[in-house]
Amino acid sequence: MPTLPSLEQMTARLRLKQLHLLSALADHGSLLKAAEKVSLTQPGASKALQEIEAIFGVPLFARSSRGLVATEMGHCAIRYARLMQTDLAHLRGEMEDILQGQGGRLNVGVIMGAVPLLTEEITRLLAQYPDVAVEIVEDTSARLLHLLDRGRLDVAICRRSVSAQPQLYDSIDIHHETLAVVSSIDHPMAGRSHLELADLDASRWVVYSANMPMRRLLEREFHEAGLRFPHRLFETTSAFATLALLRRQPDIVALLALDVAEFFASMGVMRILPLALKSRSEPYQLVTRRGAVLSRAAQLFMQSFRDDPEPSPGRSTGPGPSVL
Repeated sequence: MPTLPSLEQMTARLRLKQLHLLSALADHGSLLKAAEKVSLTQPGASKALQEIEAIFGVPLFARSSRGLVATEMGHCAIRYARLMQTDLAHLRGEMEDILQGQGGRLNVGVIMGAVPLLTEEITRLLAQYPDVAVEIVEDTSARLLHLLDRGRLDVAICRRSVSAQPQLYDSIDIHHETLAVVSSIDHPMAGRSHLELADLDASRWVVYSANMPMRRLLEREFHEAGLRFPHRLFETTSAFATLALLRRQPDIVALLALDVAEFFASMGVMRILPLALKSRSEPYQLVTRRGAVLSRAAQLFMQSFRDDPEPSPGRSTGPGPSVL
């Protein structure tokens, strides 16, 4: 079994031109066309490919009647080569924005329930700084923290409590989440004026995966009501998947953040059921990696939260870490 070189060895030997060649080979499948794309002669491209494969110690392409075809390891290398090219393009673009006195780039992560809150803040930010470029990544708290660790995000609206090492992050509580049970507008109980959890005991639920904060809260509600937690479940973190399931199967119910539920209910595509939950959810937090140097766009975004003259209901207005 081949042994891969260490990260230090890869870093010392790999060149950006070689990574560009990998992408060009994947696009064209021809050494000649790839060489033209990266401004190399065909012998030069052939030598560069040999050097790349020598660095990794495994073949990245196989020759066939159709030209060069990437191996499984080749596809892996190509994917990361393209990521690095994208990062380099973002680096250049952000540096150019800084030189021109513009806003730069903000990479922000968000959990599904906080999307309305985020879009409100982004709108406020862009009203003041219209040149800021924004990338929004929606995912679970665990995944967003992982992206913060890798430097893929500047800041995330999530919960650091899901991490085994929450001390690695700085955070500010920004919003105390309220949860709602929702259904299709055609659900048999959608017209009721009051519901208890037992009334939905036979329903199929759309829920988050096990051990996630919203899932734990719902499990606690069933336990305190003396009810068995449902076993007929759909598990997803996608609001769109939840909405599609509710529309396809009118007997389904789901647990959503109230802000998200109200957004969809205002469009007439789901109903908020009259069921009051007793448990409180963990607050959303504005999370950064401890010790990370924030870009100017990230600083402006965090300052926007602190300067909000009309904080959302439940939002903490206490002091947070200085970012400017």
